[in-house]
Amino acid sequence: MLYALLNALHVLAIVVWVGGMVFAHFFLRPAVAALPPPQRLPLMQAVLGRFFAAVLAASAVTLATGLWMIGRVAKQVVQGGGSFSMPPSWTLMTALGVLMILIFGHIRFVLYKRLSAAVAASDWTRGAEQLAALRRWVGANLAIGVVVILVAVLKLPG
Repeated sequence: MLYALLNALHVLAIVVWVGGMVFAHFFLRPAVAALPPPQRLPLMQAVLGRFFAAVLAASAVTLATGLWMIGRVAKQVVQGGGSFSMPPSWTLMTALGVLMILIFGHIRFVLYKRLSAAVAASDWTRGAEQLAALRRWVGANLAIGVVVILVAVLKLPG
């Protein structure tokens, strides 16, 4: 029962994270593109600030539950007299998940900080540059997230 609950939390955290990136990248960004920078940039900063707080929690939940589930399976195998070898798909998901967390750290603690400073200074040119950089990194993280989901759903052998 505990494993199922942690697996559900794991999946829900990923839904928040990847789903939020899809929303921001494909729906919010194009909708606000027509706004002038003095309106668009503070709006995006406010929305992204809220989203990044949720992603910080989601990434922590994803990492903690993923590692716990791996550890639980490894423990059960070893206690049953077997030798645990992590499946390649789990290794790939773990590595890509950690990469996503590192990219998110750059987005949140470097690029978003620069965006916020530009918005506070009403420096719309610098703010637009930071938002564009942020968009590129979110796009990369979204692509990685889709790969992780495909690996999980397709249940690759191994």
